[in-house]
Amino acid sequence: MDVLSDVITVMRTGRPRSARVAWHAPWAQQFAAVPGAAGFHVILQGPCWLVLPGADPVPLGAGDVVFRPHGDGHALAGSPSTRPSTPPCDPNDPQLLQRYATDTVGVPTGAPVTVTLCGAYEVDPARVHPLMRDLPDLIHLPAHLGRHPSLRATVDLLAAELERPGLGTDAIVPALLDTLLLHILRAWLTRQPAPATTTGWAAALNDPATTAALQAMHRDPARPWTVAALAGEAGLSRAPFARRFTTLLGQPPLTYLTWWRMTTAARLLQESDAPLGVIAAKVGYTSEFAFAAAFKRQHGTPPGRYRRGPADG
Repeated sequence: MDVLSDVITVMRTGRPRSARVAWHAPWAQQFAAVPGAAGFHVILQGPCWLVLPGADPVPLGAGDVVFRPHGDGHALAGSPSTRPSTPPCDPNDPQLLQRYATDTVGVPTGAPVTVTLCGAYEVDPARVHPLMRDLPDLIHLPAHLGRHPSLRATVDLLAAELERPGLGTDAIVPALLDTLLLHILRAWLTRQPAPATTTGWAAALNDPATTAALQAMHRDPARPWTVAALAGEAGLSRAPFARRFTTLLGQPPLTYLTWWRMTTAARLLQESDAPLGVIAAKVGYTSEFAFAAAFKRQHGTPPGRYRRGPADG
């Protein structure tokens, strides 16, 4: 798997949720801050405004995509002057955001109707990749820029599936939601003009040498990597590669490798019943004792206790 796919696989937990909602004016909905969740909105039809605390309302148009990667609170409204009159919606509350629901909010009056796709991804705070921490509080991908045809195609497929569920919907919708998230992240990472910053994950994943080294680590975390071997993957000599990697990502290559191995191990402990020795080997440790010591340094608890969970700790 490539780096971006791995980021999604490791950090996401549970099932993503989404709903198609038709809002009849006047309307406004507050969305609560939800730590451990990332939320999105896609405007399919009609007028809409994004209202953020302490900022001017942002006009949204049909086809616009809004992503809140850190679960921060916000509101949507049909008009910037309309204020929410209902309790905040918690995207993690299945009663307020039902899977695959087609909801109607408000009474049809002939006023403009806004149709949105909204949804949430649950993320495990212990496995959040630093790429996600690099993201801004708000990613707004306007439809009129026309740079993201794959994203638009995914939105169309998701909207159709939510509006007309059928056989296989339970499998199709989560796959489309993961695809949507990947396209949102890809659009941000490759956005034009180029990112103003010269460091961070956007810069690193647009740098062929650093990307080659990261791909190698993610492709084969069990390999006994050295800085020299990773430099070879990057096509650079050892010292220039180490400087480049550290400058872009704020940590040396082997520090990131250890973090990635322990994060991968945490997922395997929670999602499989493989013996500790097998998991240790999958992430590059021939000694179960050395693996357990490294895991405890990273996660603050031994791997066996981590697997059992806090209730059994």
